[in-house]
Amino acid sequence: QQQHYGRMTAQNGSTANSNNMNQGSLGGNGNRDSTLDQQQQQQQQQHGPSSIFSSNGEQMSEENRRVLEWIAQVLNANTRESALLELSKKREQVPELALILWHSFGVMTSLLQEIISVYPLLNPSQLTAAASNRVCNALALLQCVASHGETRGLFLVAHIPLFLYPFLNTTSKSRPFEYLRLTSLGVIGALVKNDSSEVIHFLLTTEIIPLCLRIMETGSELSKTVAIFIVQKILLDDMGLQYICQTYERFYAVGTVLSNMVTQLVDQQTVRLLKHVVRCFLRLSDNARAREALRQCLPEPLRDATFSPVLRDDAATKRCLAQLLLALSDQAEPTMTPSYGNHQQSLLP
Repeated sequence: QQQHYGRMTAQNGSTANSNNMNQGSLGGNGNRDSTLDQQQQQQQQQHGPSSIFSSNGEQMSEENRRVLEWIAQVLNANTRESALLELSKKREQVPELALILWHSFGVMTSLLQEIISVYPLLNPSQLTAAASNRVCNALALLQCVASHGETRGLFLVAHIPLFLYPFLNTTSKSRPFEYLRLTSLGVIGALVKNDSSEVIHFLLTTEIIPLCLRIMETGSELSKTVAIFIVQKILLDDMGLQYICQTYERFYAVGTVLSNMVTQLVDQQTVRLLKHVVRCFLRLSDNARAREALRQCLPEPLRDATFSPVLRDDAATKRCLAQLLLALSDQAEPTMTPSYGNHQQSLLP
């Protein structure tokens, strides 16, 4: 734990200490004894409370000292709310914050307590704006831990994402609930952002896809965007693509929601959602069975020029759409792999 606190201090103090140690060891016995005394004092400092605020004899900056004070205040129920707010503001500015959150005694437990305390407010819907803001500050710190390369795996092993699923399962359209879902999606989005098969395997075994699909249909534009981003990342992983295309029911569930989004986008013309929809369909076409099914049921607005105006300035998405249509065209090489048999039908209701 101390090494993570140490990284937050200035670095030139360690060089000075090293030079002093070398000078002492080159002197006589008296100097050598003095050096040993200094080493013992340093060891005591490393394991004492002062080590949180200093390392290698260098005083920490005022900002980092405040960060560690807020970390300590998270453990106190009376000071936790304000500490969570302040730490959530600093999560982009303190590179080692994820490590400190994870390795500081009791902090992760306190964050989970904040999350669990909201469960009784979910059904019936009693979540207030103040309660939503407070738990979302805790979720923002969890996102910080989920984003860091050294804590992401530990985050998964502890199954912490499961604590967020009740939030994703809510359906209320009020602002407190929408904010809660969006922030929870942000934690999952941070996990999948680094294209880790370990993360994808965990999510597939915990049924995240149905939760994302429902939000893709009924959530706000921002929530839909993060939810479809998660589904797209799952599809881009070979294991995720195989999982979704393994049965007709899974393919149909994903394809139907994507097709419904296309229908909505005909009116809304939201380019950032459309680009994710196109990329999801394009990735599905990499699977032989799904490709055969999409030849029959790809939504018509993607085949004609419906979205030409909105894609005029988005060359990358236009290219993806052209690749999709080429893969599904009659000129594409036919596959010998059977499709989904008698189940095959239009994905549109």
